[in-house]
This record gives sequence, C-alpha cells and structure tokens, in this order.
Amino acid sequence: MNADDKIIIADDAVIHPGDLHEDFIRSSGPGGQNVNKVATAVQLRFDATNAPGLSERVRARTIKLAGQRATKDGVIVIEAGRFRTQEQNRADARSRLTALVAKAAEPPPPPRKKTKPSKGAVERRLKTKAGRSTVKKLRGRIADD
Repeated sequence: MNADDKIIIADDAVIHPGDLHEDFIRSSGPGGQNVNKVATAVQLRFDATNAPGLSERVRARTIKLAGQRATKDGVIVIEAGRFRTQEQNRADARSRLTALVAKAAEPPPPPRKKTKPSKGAVERRLKTKAGRSTVKKLRGRIADD
C-alpha cells in the first residue's frame, strides 16, 4: 500500500492520506538490542472529528468503537509495535485502523420484531404449571380424619 493512496472502505467512509499522521517510537516488542536503538514502532494518529471522508454516522461510531484509543478531541491513536520493521508496523497500524472504520461503517442491524407466544403455548404452559402445583400439594402431610 502506497502512503499516498486513499483508503476506500465504503461509500461513506474514505480515509485520505492527509488525515493520517505517523510518529515512530521505540518498540517494546521483539528485536533484541536493536529495540533500544531503532524507533520501529508506529504511533498512527487519525483525526476522526475533522476527517472529510467520513459521514456523521460513521464518524460517531468510529470514535465510540475506538474507546480509550480515542482522545477527547476525537483523534484516534493506534500503536503498532509487533514487528521488527517500520514498514510492517506501519502496515499493521493502517490495517487495524481500516478494520475499525470498516466495523463502524457497517449498517445498523434491523430492529427487533416483537413477538408473543401463541395461545396454545400459553395454555400448555399454564396446564403444566397447574400439574406441578398439584404434585407438590400431594407431597404434604396427610391429614387425619
């Protein structure tokens, strides 16, 4: 993936390259002594609040789904340091952001249809309840006449 390509997720969700800001930081992951010298981890910042490629619905859901990764200003921060190279971590961070926005762009589920039990089901339930009640009453002490 080229750094200049915009990421098209859906009709109402497009990430432009200008919306992304990457900082390279020291990684805590694999790398041996190299981890103390080279900044291979990526801190990807995406300003969801001001992103022109997101619709209002997708923008709100993205910030909500991001949870603690979103700041108060609506900037989503994703840190990727699983791999030993900057390019792999950069691709990992972008794919995680893409997955987050794709999940936010999914259409809402259809509303639940209210149902009620059939008349026969209600009658069967009440009949079994009455039967159990009778069985439990018959377990009691027998009264002397």
